[in-house]
Amino acid sequence: MAVRVQVNAEVCMGIGQCEMLEPDVFELDDDGIAHVAEGATVTEERAQELIARCPSGAITIASP
Repeated sequence: MAVRVQVNAEVCMGIGQCEMLEPDVFELDDDGIAHVAEGATVTEERAQELIARCPSGAITIASP
């Protein structure tokens, strides 16, 4: 099942782990904060992995 993820900009530390793991889904903006590409989805399993690997805990699964 495909899910959308989101990044809490107030929590993101801009380390770039998410962008390294899923460059088609995440980008760091000019301020170094991650954001999700419009319409990007990942499997629920991959989303859980991304959440677990985010050092700042800024990634969550978006509400439908």
